[in-house]
Amino acid sequence: MRIDKFICKSTELTRSEAKKLLKMGDVRVNGEVIKNAATQVHENNSVTVNGEALTARTSRYIMMHKPLDTICSNIDEVYPSLLNYIEVDKVFDLHIAGRLDADTTGLVLVTDDGRWSHNIISPKKDCAKVYRVNLRNAILPEKSAELIERFTAGLQLQGEEQLTLPAKLEILNEKEVLLTITEGKYHQVKRMFAAVGNKVVALHRQQIGKINLDIELGMWRYLTDAEVNSF
Repeated sequence: MRIDKFICKSTELTRSEAKKLLKMGDVRVNGEVIKNAATQVHENNSVTVNGEALTARTSRYIMMHKPLDTICSNIDEVYPSLLNYIEVDKVFDLHIAGRLDADTTGLVLVTDDGRWSHNIISPKKDCAKVYRVNLRNAILPEKSAELIERFTAGLQLQGEEQLTLPAKLEILNEKEVLLTITEGKYHQVKRMFAAVGNKVVALHRQQIGKINLDIELGMWRYLTDAEVNSF
């Protein structure tokens, strides 16, 4: 991780205060003075501030049931950041591993471990996300098999050169489906259904990888070790 972030994880200092320490030459990594805040450090490095050794706190892994009209951002915009609802120290040092739109509810994973979140958001990691989708137009029974096959084969989204990766579509009833995807293009679920002539009217993410949403709307909890290690 970056040296300025390491200092923040090891002390009560803010990011700006950590950068001031670096500029003053008070920080050493393996005995060498470091002034560049973007310098990468690892768990086995020796980091000291004015001769005092630092140890970063354990990374945090959190599940939240995102409500409507909140955003997956570290700052408030038109809607408030969902981080406002997570009651932990230095909450804005966390980031969201896989974002949802303001009008989408469901499972979000929040952490300060960048390598862990990469395993969730990178398409190369093949991490499945399951969405419950409500549609404007009914799916005709005689069109169900064809529609499932189209999602399996990949869809051409407007503005994209490549087809979407294979997706699994399970039809629950004429206007409600479960969709499993392993990538996260901009507004992907909505664009996929637009590509087949339908419109999403409600969207909810209920699973990421092996982790199922099991808490009430607006609530959060720490992940278990087994859940963390499942990625």
